[in-house]
Amino acid sequence: MKIDAGKLGLATAIIFALIWVICSVLVVSIPGAMMQVSGHMLHADLSGLGWSMHWGGFFFGLVLWSALAGLIVWAVAGLYNRLTGTT
Repeated sequence: MKIDAGKLGLATAIIFALIWVICSVLVVSIPGAMMQVSGHMLHADLSGLGWSMHWGGFFFGLVLWSALAGLIVWAVAGLYNRLTGTT
């Protein structure tokens, strides 16, 4: 089965963008709880830290994470197609 690497990469980028927006809204809405969740995810005590949220960082992260995720999945799908001989 051939995977359309471009469409899969684009779909991944869109989903990562949506997740970024949702996470950013949660950080702005409930910063303490999100810091605690982040600490649990990293196995660290982040209680002494704080969030630094601004528009520039929001858009930079949105573009960077979405593009990076899309490119990685595009490359994985392309490699998969080559390994299975369905290019």
